[in-house]
Amino acid sequence: MTERAPSPRIAIDPFGADLPAEAARLRAAGSVVPVELPGGIPAWAPTRYDTLRALILDPQVSKDPRKHWSLWAEVGEHPEWGWVLGWVGVVNMLSTYGPDHTRLRKLVAPSFTARRTELMRPRVEKITEELLTALDEPAGGKADDGVAPGAVVDLRVTYANQLPMQLICELFGVPDHLLGPVGDLVAAIMDTSDPSPEHGAYVQRQIGTVLPALIAYRAEHPGDDMTTELLRVRAEDGDRLSEEELLYTLLLVIGAGFETTVNLIGNAVVALLTHPEQLAAVRSGELTWDAVIDETLRVHPSIASLPLRFAVTDVTVDGVTIPAGDAILTTYAASGYDPEHYGPTATEFDATRGADDHMSFGIGVHRCIGAPLARLEARTALPALFDRYPDLRLAVDEADLRQVPSFIAYGWQKIPVRLHG
Repeated sequence: MTERAPSPRIAIDPFGADLPAEAARLRAAGSVVPVELPGGIPAWAPTRYDTLRALILDPQVSKDPRKHWSLWAEVGEHPEWGWVLGWVGVVNMLSTYGPDHTRLRKLVAPSFTARRTELMRPRVEKITEELLTALDEPAGGKADDGVAPGAVVDLRVTYANQLPMQLICELFGVPDHLLGPVGDLVAAIMDTSDPSPEHGAYVQRQIGTVLPALIAYRAEHPGDDMTTELLRVRAEDGDRLSEEELLYTLLLVIGAGFETTVNLIGNAVVALLTHPEQLAAVRSGELTWDAVIDETLRVHPSIASLPLRFAVTDVTVDGVTIPAGDAILTTYAASGYDPEHYGPTATEFDATRGADDHMSFGIGVHRCIGAPLARLEARTALPALFDRYPDLRLAVDEADLRQVPSFIAYGWQKIPVRLHG
C-alpha cells in the first residue's frame, strides 16, 4: 500500500456548510495545504487565486487518475472512497489528459459554440416564459388572479431547476420517462455528505442503469440531438469514442449542463434579494446583469471544489512541493475569497467590483464548454423573473437557508420566496 504523507491534514467538511469560513481556515494554514476529503482521501488544497491558477495551467498537473494518481490502484480497497468514482472513476474529458482529452472535447465542443448557443436563445426565452406563467398557476389549476399574495414558492424547484433541466435534456434527447432518474443521479453524485460504501455503490448502479437506458432509447429512436450524434460517431468510428467514453461523456455533459446552472440562477436570486440596493441598481441599468452573474460565480460558485487533479511530477508552487502522484483539489470558491486578489471584502457580494477574472468556469484546456449556454440561461432567467415579480422576496431569513449537502456543489436546497407583496 502506498505510504501517505505524514503532514497533518485538515478535514474538508463533506456538507460544505460554511465555505467562506472553511476557505479562511485553510488559507491561514498556507497557500497549499494537505487536506482530507470525505472517506479519508488525502489531497492538497490551494487556497489562493494565483496558486490555483498556476496549478490549473501547469502542464505537469493532470486530470487522469489511471495514469497519474498514486492511490488509484488502492481505490478498491477503500469502499468509503466510492463517492469519488463518479468524478475520477469515469472516462470523459473531465478525467483525461493530453491527446485523450483533446479527442473527447472535440466531439462535444461543436454543439456549444457561440453561434450554436445563440441559436438556442429563442428556446431559452420560450421555456423561461412558460415557467413564469406556470408560477402564476396554483397547483389546483389556473386561477384568474394567479398565486395568492403571501403564498410561498420554492424557486429552486419551480424555476431555477426547470430551465436548465429542460434545455439540456432537449439538447441530448432525454425522454420524459428518464428525466427524474437523470436528475436523481446527478444529485446523488453531487451529494458528498455520505461517504458510505452503500452510497458509492448506489451511484455506480445508477450510472450503469440510467445512462444505458438513454443510449438504448436513442439507438431505437434516433433524433436531432447530441446523444444520437454521439451514437453515430461511435458506430462509424469506434476509435474516436469507445462505449465507455460515450457513457461517461453523457454523464458529464448532461450533469454539468443543468446542475451548475441551477445553482447559478438560484445563487444569483438569493444574492440580489439579500442585497436590495444592488437589485435596484441592476434593474435601473446602473449595473449590468453580466456583472451580477460574474460576481455570483465568484462569491457563490456553482462548483466550489472539483475533484481531482494529479501531480505528474513533483510540482512546486509557493514554496510547497506536491509529490508526483498526489491528488489536488481544484478550489474555485477559495480562489474567489482570496483577499490578496479581491480585497478585504472578498467574501461579500458586490457586483460593482468587476469580477470577470474569476475562474469558476475553469481556465485553460479544461475551461467549461457550456459556459456560454449557462450565461445565456442566467442572462435570460434573471431579468425575466424580476421584471415579472418586482416585489419578489425571500420567505425566510437568509440564515435559515441551507446549503446542498456537498463540498463540491454550492447552492441552496430550497429557495422559499413570496412572488407578490
